[in-house]
Amino acid sequence: MAAPKQRVEQQTAWVLHTYPWRETSLIVEVFSRDHGRVALVAKGARRPHSQLRGVLMAFQPLLMDWSGGGEVKTLVRAEWQGGQPLLSGRALICGYYLNELLVRLTAREDPHPRLFAAYAEAVRALGRGEPESPLLRRFELALLQDLGYEAGLEHEADGGEAVRPEGRYLYIIERGPVRLEVLEEEIRDSGGEGAAALGEQPLLSGQTLLDMAADDFSRAETLAQSKQLLRMLINHTLGGQPLQSRRVLKELQEL
Repeated sequence: MAAPKQRVEQQTAWVLHTYPWRETSLIVEVFSRDHGRVALVAKGARRPHSQLRGVLMAFQPLLMDWSGGGEVKTLVRAEWQGGQPLLSGRALICGYYLNELLVRLTAREDPHPRLFAAYAEAVRALGRGEPESPLLRRFELALLQDLGYEAGLEHEADGGEAVRPEGRYLYIIERGPVRLEVLEEEIRDSGGEGAAALGEQPLLSGQTLLDMAADDFSRAETLAQSKQLLRMLINHTLGGQPLQSRRVLKELQEL
């Protein structure tokens, strides 16, 4: 049975990815405010005089209309909303990293209004030339939380006690933050089982966890430790599959 056709109008959206389709058209992956990630066919968008040719750009706010009932809808109209500088250099690569996370980790037509707002703010911050690391960490955390991965940063795993600022913690996936001395005691009680895995986890201060919960990435230690933690959680969510944009960023840093 065919999916019912729908018409969506005046939808705020951002282009995440485009690729050629047939001779003159494009398939466009967009992230929209009310419909989440949507695949659209932009008919004739590759023709030299197409009105869509100069509009379907990444990292620019667009107003879109589309219609259709299948997995891939038909783009009817796209209008540039303006006010966003073009990204370049490292900011551009960081933007591609945000887009790759959304394409890889969100389901099509699954609305994420809070994540949409977090993405829009991250792109605008990149356009303003703000420091990249804090805005990337904020977006990564917002992404994980919106996908249903509750980080549980303010309370210790199991007992639910408040995280101690002076404490030292390891974050156990599917469990949460556990004080180092608690884990060491568990390992001793189990005859050493799990000791090897202990060294693979990033060591976090309690203050870092509390800073992350408060959206405060001003401390250098918080910035460094949160990067380790969020990378571990995102890698777990990706199932260990590498990110192309992360590889490009690493290569740029080595130049």
